[in-house]
Amino acid sequence: MKITTAITLSAATILSSHESTAFTAPRAHQLIAPSKGFSTLRSTLVDETDTINKQQLTEEQTQENYITETVANTQKSFQDDGFVFGLEGSGLERVKGRGANVVVEGDSLETTPQQVAMVSGTFAGQALIAANAIHELYTHTNGNAPVTALISLATIVSSWVAADLGSGILHWSVDNYGNGRTPVMGNIIAAFQGHHSAPWTITYRGFCNNVWKLCIPFGLPTVAAISFVAGPENPMVSLFFSFFCFSEIMSQELHKWSHMTKKETPAIVNTLQGLGITIGRVPHAQHHMAPYDGNYCIVSGLCNEALDNSGFFRWMEHKIYEINGVESNSMKLDPELRAKTLRGEYRLTQ
Repeated sequence: MKITTAITLSAATILSSHESTAFTAPRAHQLIAPSKGFSTLRSTLVDETDTINKQQLTEEQTQENYITETVANTQKSFQDDGFVFGLEGSGLERVKGRGANVVVEGDSLETTPQQVAMVSGTFAGQALIAANAIHELYTHTNGNAPVTALISLATIVSSWVAADLGSGILHWSVDNYGNGRTPVMGNIIAAFQGHHSAPWTITYRGFCNNVWKLCIPFGLPTVAAISFVAGPENPMVSLFFSFFCFSEIMSQELHKWSHMTKKETPAIVNTLQGLGITIGRVPHAQHHMAPYDGNYCIVSGLCNEALDNSGFFRWMEHKIYEINGVESNSMKLDPELRAKTLRGEYRLTQ
């Protein structure tokens, strides 16, 4: 409208200024100088065009900024409430190939002296408590070495099986609930959930760098407290939980071995995996298939089949949902699994 008005006014000015003068064609050698009216028209058109271009540029920038801010606000990190690994907008990207991807802020693949000290001190303390428990048991059997050895072996084997079950429950819980801000367990939760974005990262870690986080819940204070409560009259309890906590810490290293090829691991590791004493590569690979709803046990994997066939974890998720309305990450990843779980169909179909 402004451009049309300017043209009309300019044309009227030109016509009114020359209405009494007859039109005479210019000579060939004459230069026609633009009149004042045409200069005004040109200036007005240029100003209007610049204004329109600036308005369009401003609108485009505003729209682009809005989209950028919206995407940034939508993306979640391991610290956000409602973070779900494996979903779009989770803030985690899968690294192609066998690349490493550290997702926990402040974490590193470098082994530190503090990590070595924590792991060494934990294992040394647990070994002392276990040795003292065996000594107490030897005293209780009146110095009967064969009986002491048999009871100790049975206690250790039962503790190993219980540790496999415990690793599954721990793995299931940190995979499906909580985030990086969860008290005490926040770093472990973030590490386990972030592990699904780049499973090979664990193979780049040294031993102490890999297991030190688990020394917090399963460390020396835990074992010492249990032993104190049990008392010297129950040495089997101390032995059981010493080996149990040791196994839970070691589960992360056994877990690492399941992500490595046979050429990358020592022969003894391949033998242990082949015998089913430690978690194997194929069984654990089944866990890394979305929605990550089974095969949680990572010590030996002995309990996985029973837990998955019974639907134990789906039943747990259903009960938790009924209590507080919180869905597991597996349920969020798979609407069909969610529907089946809420219908009471807990058994996993392989």
